[in-house]
Amino acid sequence: MRPSHQLPLLGLLLFSLIPGQRCQICEVSKEDYSSLKPLVNTMVYSSYTKGIQDANILLTLRLVGIHNQSLEQQLTQQIKQDVRKRVSEVTSGQLALVILALGACKNPDEVFIRDAHLVSKLGEKFKAEIENMETHNGNPLTNYYQLSLTLLALCLFDGNYSIPDVTYYFTPENKNYYFDDQFSVDTGAMAVLALTCVNRSIESEKIKAGTEDSNKIHNYTKKLVEKILSMKTDGLFGNKFSTGEAMQALFVSSNYYKNKQNCQETLRTVLQEVSQGAFHLPIAAAQILPALMGKTYLDVNKNSSCTHSPVKFNISTEEAVTVTPTVSPANISVKYSVRINETLDSANITVKNGSVFLDVMKEAQKQNEAAFRFTAEDRPWGPYITSVQGIRANTDDRTYWKLLSDGQPLTQGAGSYVVKNGEYLEPSLYFFL
Repeated sequence: MRPSHQLPLLGLLLFSLIPGQRCQICEVSKEDYSSLKPLVNTMVYSSYTKGIQDANILLTLRLVGIHNQSLEQQLTQQIKQDVRKRVSEVTSGQLALVILALGACKNPDEVFIRDAHLVSKLGEKFKAEIENMETHNGNPLTNYYQLSLTLLALCLFDGNYSIPDVTYYFTPENKNYYFDDQFSVDTGAMAVLALTCVNRSIESEKIKAGTEDSNKIHNYTKKLVEKILSMKTDGLFGNKFSTGEAMQALFVSSNYYKNKQNCQETLRTVLQEVSQGAFHLPIAAAQILPALMGKTYLDVNKNSSCTHSPVKFNISTEEAVTVTPTVSPANISVKYSVRINETLDSANITVKNGSVFLDVMKEAQKQNEAAFRFTAEDRPWGPYITSVQGIRANTDDRTYWKLLSDGQPLTQGAGSYVVKNGEYLEPSLYFFL
């Protein structure tokens, strides 16, 4: 290994303190924002038609100060229209993201938030999550990532939540932080952001709570940070997609990045992933970009005017350059299986080279619908498998369909993972305890 002083990203780093906080951030220097252009271009030049599902994009644009008036107006209008149609149907986390996006800074959208009573409706959804946990063995209606996101939005926008509920349900040992006995980094990171907000509100006396409660919340945050740090590999926390929110959590609750080598390692690995196109989905770009620009969701401020990034990204308006691929087989073959209890159905599936997991599932279904039928729904991260052979993933039962390659779980979804010749692919129903 090279000595740390020779790392190529040394000139790329900028270290600064969060205003009013003792913690250290780790961001790309403004002189080198060009390395972030792929993320910005992905967000700016993608097509958006999903309304509420695109709130994360609007939130990031406003949070980091990227000014694109036409896109911002489009997203805002679509989100508002979607909220008007189905606010009662959306999940707690989806509504929380809408509030964060529309209220990221002082702007006319605050009138919509107020007139539509979005914060009070979010409080009702948070209460429903808690009530479901009380009657369903501690399981929320959605998951702990959404529950934490909801608490964060309620905290930032002066909504109603119970400190006793926070101290009871957000203990670091709670089973909902884990999937397949593995700590979920992005879930823990969102909880750290929410708990940090709650503790700041206690310290500023915006809400009333005793010293004992404040100390508990502080200790919860500390333990969750320790768990996040325990999941570090080559500068990433959990995986490349959870690292952005993990960085945000460390910015507000840890001195981890006071060690410059830690920052170098994270940025080196993340920016390499950026250059390789790992964050090609708009939501993936939106989740990693704030941290790389030194921002966290705690910087959402409904009372402060919107700001623009002091650095112009010179966003490309040119068409993407077409690269001639190397010669490769037109088709590939994989083995695809579905196991339900003791019954195993398998088939050799031929698909075009460059196909994704979902293409294999579709082709298998064409060959044998009884054995390989499935359903999926469109989500911000892409198609999400909801059922296989009629067996649905169920939040109350804490089950979900996991995608496996040669027996190993994938970190990409059905619409993103490009399959390889000779792979053994399988959707498997998992239970998380």
